[in-house]
Amino acid sequence: MRLIKRYPNRKLYDTEAKQYITLEGIARLIRQGTEVQVVDHATDEDVTALVLTQVIAGQEKQQAGFLPQAVLAGLIRAGGDTLGTLRRSLTLPLDLLRLIDEEIERRVLALVSRGELAGEEGRRWREMLLAPSYRAPDASGPGESDLERLLVEYGIPTRDDLQRLSEQLAALEAKLDSLRRA
Repeated sequence: MRLIKRYPNRKLYDTEAKQYITLEGIARLIRQGTEVQVVDHATDEDVTALVLTQVIAGQEKQQAGFLPQAVLAGLIRAGGDTLGTLRRSLTLPLDLLRLIDEEIERRVLALVSRGELAGEEGRRWREMLLAPSYRAPDASGPGESDLERLLVEYGIPTRDDLQRLSEQLAALEAKLDSLRRA
């Protein structure tokens, strides 16, 4: 883990590279997969979360809309309940796919109804664009092995995966609560 020290003048010092580093430099390290810890030089207090928040704020200034407002508002609403928020957000990608597919379906149907696409052409477009889980099933319906293969192929966690992860998060949350009480 890369140790960064924050000095009273708010300068950040990378102890491994032995040079000062900017918030953008910390963002670059994180994008490269490096874990960082930022500590206050005077008090040894861990200020990593504060500095990473500053990195996000800087990214938001540079790229308006870097994070959707819904995500930012969700973080504020979550407050200290980050593990609970993480657990709830596990289903977000699936909900997002569903919303995208509904919008694609709506737009393709609108094009067909206005005569800008033929019915058969609209069906082909929907087949190409819609996520496999949203397409209308064949008359025979996909088998369980087909569904499992598609889930793996598209990197979508199964219900069992989500359940295991939820159980692990609950255990971690319980351990953190017991550490806080101790």
